[in-house]
Amino acid sequence: MSPAASPTLLTLLQAWPDAPAGPAPTHTADALVKDAVRHGLAGFVEHALSRADWTLPEDARALLRRESLSGAARGMRVRALLLRSVEALAAVDVVPVLLKGYGLSRRLYPEPLQRATTDVDLLVSRDRVLCSVHALEGLGLTTKAVDADRDDTHHVELTGPAGLVELHYRALAGYGQALEGDALVARAEDAELDGQRVRFLCAEDEAVYLALHASNHLLQRLAWLFDLKLLARARPTLDWDGVVTRAKQTGLPHLAWYAWDAARRLLDAPVPQRVLQALAPPVWQRGLATRLFSGPRLLDAELARNKPAWVAAKLALAPRARPMVRYALRRLRSLRSRRG
Repeated sequence: MSPAASPTLLTLLQAWPDAPAGPAPTHTADALVKDAVRHGLAGFVEHALSRADWTLPEDARALLRRESLSGAARGMRVRALLLRSVEALAAVDVVPVLLKGYGLSRRLYPEPLQRATTDVDLLVSRDRVLCSVHALEGLGLTTKAVDADRDDTHHVELTGPAGLVELHYRALAGYGQALEGDALVARAEDAELDGQRVRFLCAEDEAVYLALHASNHLLQRLAWLFDLKLLARARPTLDWDGVVTRAKQTGLPHLAWYAWDAARRLLDAPVPQRVLQALAPPVWQRGLATRLFSGPRLLDAELARNKPAWVAAKLALAPRARPMVRYALRRLRSLRSRRG
């Protein structure tokens, strides 16, 4: 662990919803605030400290407060764009599935603005992409061209002064493989968010999707692992056998294991051991993941700062080597062509 890092953030997240044992941090208070900001949890940490009756030194407390308010302001901006986007899509008879972001934090966190969010992620079926893009462009958003048939693309980006919307037709693409969206849309559940009709992934699909998304980014933000813990706690009747089945159907069960294992090991997420056994990759990949995804390394977000190590980790942890190698070579050729 680097000198700037502190295990206090892990202590808070692991103990939640209980207060951690021991006195409030003093010598490591600045490091705790920096970690909370780095991992998108400044607002939540401020709340958790209050619940634990921990008081930070004045400077650290003031910095945490500023960062919490700043994150909340960004979250309000994203929420406004989300609601405008949902309303625009309703005009063309599309009810999108909300992925991650404000819709997730609204359901799982004590307050939805406690978790950092930077953009709007919506999932629609492939046959509704074109009309959805046109509807969102009516909000003043500009579409970035994309080849939807490539296996390493999964969304259309629309940007403008109001922010970024990622319109997904695949839930994600990573490790040279893709998680198609139509089946997820078909199983999604109707819901309501701030007076708007929306949809959310069914519980088993969400448990898989959030894990795959976290692993696709090599677990470099602890908020993604904490999401898993909160999801498991919020869904005590979650069909874990269904989670295993869905994870295997994606062809990416190893990715589900990496995230859920780390969430259980580091944050005490209530995932059954039998589920991890059913999803586990080979022994050598389990050992490598345990080292790469240790508490100190994730706190430091080491891989996010080291591109060669990032690429090496993705290659080594890939569920299937051939698609990952093809993807890496394609990205390398694309990079060379842009430079040329």
